[in-house]
Amino acid sequence: MKVRVGSAATPEEAEAIARSLAAHLGVRVDVHVGESEEPAASADPPETAYPLEDDLGPTDRERDLRAEIEDVREGGPAKYRERLEEQGKLFVRDRLDLWFGGEGGTRGAGDADSGGADASGDGPAGIRFEDGTFAAFDDWHPNAAGRSGREDVEDDEGGNADRDDDADRLPADGLITGGAEFEGRDVHFMANDFTVKAGSMAAKGVEKFLRMQQRALKTGNPVLYLMDSSGGRIDRQSGFFANREGIGKYYYNHSMLSGAVPQICVLYGPCIAGAAYTPVFADFTVMVEDMSAMAIASPRMVEMVTGEEIDLADLGGPRIHAEHSGSADLVARDEEHARELVADLIAYLPNRAGEKPPRADPKPPKYSPEGIDELIPESPTRPYDVRDLLDRIADAESVFELKSGYGPEILTAFCRIDGRPVGVVANQPTERSGAIFPDAAEKAAEFVWTCDAYEIPLLYLCDTPGFMAGSQVEKDGILEKGKKLIYATSSATVPKQTVVVRKAYGAGIYAMGGPAYDPESTIGLPSGEIAIMGPEAAINAVYARKLAEIDDPEERAAEEERLREEYREEIDVHRMASEVVIDEIVPPSDLRAQLAARFDFYADVEKDLPEKKHGTVL
Repeated sequence: MKVRVGSAATPEEAEAIARSLAAHLGVRVDVHVGESEEPAASADPPETAYPLEDDLGPTDRERDLRAEIEDVREGGPAKYRERLEEQGKLFVRDRLDLWFGGEGGTRGAGDADSGGADASGDGPAGIRFEDGTFAAFDDWHPNAAGRSGREDVEDDEGGNADRDDDADRLPADGLITGGAEFEGRDVHFMANDFTVKAGSMAAKGVEKFLRMQQRALKTGNPVLYLMDSSGGRIDRQSGFFANREGIGKYYYNHSMLSGAVPQICVLYGPCIAGAAYTPVFADFTVMVEDMSAMAIASPRMVEMVTGEEIDLADLGGPRIHAEHSGSADLVARDEEHARELVADLIAYLPNRAGEKPPRADPKPPKYSPEGIDELIPESPTRPYDVRDLLDRIADAESVFELKSGYGPEILTAFCRIDGRPVGVVANQPTERSGAIFPDAAEKAAEFVWTCDAYEIPLLYLCDTPGFMAGSQVEKDGILEKGKKLIYATSSATVPKQTVVVRKAYGAGIYAMGGPAYDPESTIGLPSGEIAIMGPEAAINAVYARKLAEIDDPEERAAEEERLREEYREEIDVHRMASEVVIDEIVPPSDLRAQLAARFDFYADVEKDLPEKKHGTVL
């Protein structure tokens, strides 16, 4: 680096400037005095940042601090840590090592050669820092006695206080928060320590949780919630329950973060009452078999209030939320599998709203697209598994299904097409012919909403007889939940492609991104049909009286078949293409290539919604 100083500078001053700048900037510095072309002094950066004569080192004060940090990291009472092993659960520090201990992480901030002052160098490599290690420290730690004025603890000869009973240990107030690197991404994280009052939340832990969320709003980085909490600490609720900056502010912050950054929650234990809201506010929730549960109240409280006797698994275990409530997106076999699922999931998501999701290297599909036409039965009532169709469209090993056990009449999944992340909404003909039921409509609406928030383009694979009819689905809110799916599809501004695979009857074509819903393309396969209703229903609605007047059964059957074929010609995809209802009929073998080309072409399409504060349909 060339530096020029005033002509009045002495050689000694020039040399001092050169040495100082070289040490500070870490580059060679040449100092020129006045207009001279020759440097008056030059200096190279020192080989070490520390002077060779510097023999200073940590004092007892620093060693004491490190000992206090190590004590905090031991967690709650040893007996509770032993119980975790009986339950097949990891201690929270071991869990963080599982999540962030990979070689891809950074050195701890307190490593000897890092220059950091965090004193946390022995933590997982991927944890960049922790916040609030000393939360509630003065409430329990014997070393705080001198500072807090406590006189109920006697020091031993080494200056550390004896503790006969560690039942009141509150290390980090039972909650760990900080910043970490996960799968190459900067993330905010929180993790409950179940050895501290069953992971319950009190004032200092609540403050840490809120700060973490508020900082995520500033950085725009994803948030991981590693939940294992029994809820609010009832015997210490003063100061955090109903306060402006109390536990209720969690949900406010969740709402502000929703759609701004991905929020991913993994449940490791019985998350009850207030703790159960974080997973349902998150964009994605993972439960762990034989370990997780979430419920508005514990079984004991349920029995007290309602008289119902029920165990926790049947009240709010993984099966309940994966198959009945729809609150769980994924169910993991164990803790390691939970991390694997989240690692796969986050690869489809951007860091924040407004960014494009990350692309991967393209891969050919698992099976050849040339088999698509043979896969689709000619009869609209014969089933086939839409996953088999996806295996011939999507890049191999890229299909990542969500909520597979809930509303199975519609499949929702991420996949990649030519390396590009895509959100798939597909009718599933193996499940009640792909008719749209209330749960399926709600599931699809939430998925479309999430994809739109994070700039993930949408692919609709339409093969449905429409919305289901009947008294039970009316009670279950088919109109209300169907409205939400149509609303989400209407409001999505990401690129949308719709494929009429086979039947597209009734309002099903509306919900599945049909021509009226501003898709970038509506394309059909030669097996496609678009109609108000299917042939059987149409013939019954229009010709029932005429057919009833034919006495000869064979003559009546022949007339039914003639009317059926006539109707199918009317609704055939060729007629729809002729009338320019759809954009193109695509040879099935070309479907993957067509979709890849269209998603690429429309990648930067811009769509505007009417100016308004927000809609009224959620």
